[in-house]
Amino acid sequence: MAFVMVLIADISGESEIIFPEICALTIGAWISEQQPWQTNKRRIFFLMTAAALFGVIVVRYIHLPLIFQVGLCFAFTGAILTVCKTNFVPIISACILPVYLRTESLIYPISVSTMALIIIIAQWLMEKYNMRPTNNFEPCNFNIKHQIIKWSKLLLVFGLIALIPFKTHQIYFLAPPLIVMFTELSNPDSPARKKPHYIVGLMAFAAFIGCLLRLILNIHLNMPLFICTALACIILFIALDRIKIYFPPAGAILLIPMILNDSLLLNFPLEVLIGAIVLCCCAMLLFRENGSNLV
Repeated sequence: MAFVMVLIADISGESEIIFPEICALTIGAWISEQQPWQTNKRRIFFLMTAAALFGVIVVRYIHLPLIFQVGLCFAFTGAILTVCKTNFVPIISACILPVYLRTESLIYPISVSTMALIIIIAQWLMEKYNMRPTNNFEPCNFNIKHQIIKWSKLLLVFGLIALIPFKTHQIYFLAPPLIVMFTELSNPDSPARKKPHYIVGLMAFAAFIGCLLRLILNIHLNMPLFICTALACIILFIALDRIKIYFPPAGAILLIPMILNDSLLLNFPLEVLIGAIVLCCCAMLLFRENGSNLV
């Protein structure tokens, strides 16, 4: 899936087609034995499309400082997740990424919705032919008051953490998949909270592999970007299989280097490591209780 996506982007010259979160979706919807999100196929399509479109609308029409645009996207995704009674948090990255990249083209939401549809169809076929367990959707039983408190607190904590990186224009300390990781770890019931060191290491490893292959194969050896993408995915999937932690945001952070400017690649893995440590610690320390998620 990632290979074909980047191949089409290379052939067409439309970099907006590359959507790093697609690798996260394939991990959750195809590779993981049990889908990690409480959602169904219709919600996946609708939420991914709505989030991607909202991100582009923010860039086009809402002319605020970057930190406020990102905060607005974060709040929007929290609201639609609550309304749709799902914890399908990858939409956070889909919404925020165009703001980071200043993407105004409608090619981006069209690409996201098309790839989401392919993911859904392939998952349905795998379930039909018993290649993976059928995903039985049960809506999240949210308490609206608790959700408002939770997302308000997430937004406040994220805003405080983001002040320095955004002020110094080092926004990839808070790369969109790291924000998804932060949101996931803020859930006290998340299985990922049981192995936070593995999660941080996995995110840093994925960023390092993506940057290394892009630098060596694409920039120095002038090999096509889709070759880098395919090899990076293979390495990550082997690593996921070895440690038995299928954490979808690692797939998204793996592909971020494929769309970054060359000058950002050397620092990106270190930025991801530092950002992952800070966000992981904040999530683990500040979100401990069930229900309201209050300290």
